[in-house]
Amino acid sequence: MADELTLEIVTPEKMAFSGKVEEVTIPGSEGEFGVLRGHASLLSSVDIGELNFTLENKKTYFAVNTGYAEVTPSKVTVLVETAERSDAIDKSRAQQAKERAEDKMAKMATKEGHDYERAKVALLRAVTRLSVAEKG
Repeated sequence: MADELTLEIVTPEKMAFSGKVEEVTIPGSEGEFGVLRGHASLLSSVDIGELNFTLENKKTYFAVNTGYAEVTPSKVTVLVETAERSDAIDKSRAQQAKERAEDKMAKMATKEGHDYERAKVALLRAVTRLSVAEKG
């Protein structure tokens, strides 16, 4: 069994986090899942949502966009489009994005199609960012 669990959160622009953690919770595409050291190996897609980890009994929160997670008994690598730590999220900017997406969706004649889905995803990202920002 692995003695430690290393977490890496990687985006195309940067390494958002790298370090030892006690546990991590990831928003998988089939639902949220938790990982402790010694976890069975797996590969999962990641959905827009809240990723959090515990270190020294303190939780740290990130708002993440879609991507993939690779889990081994001693390491979790999360490759996502974006990852924002809760204390780095600009709440007013997230609120503006939420309002823009809501307005766009309200003005659409049909509630289907590519444009509607894009607005729905933008709204989900904004709501997630606001929720995570409140925990920072």
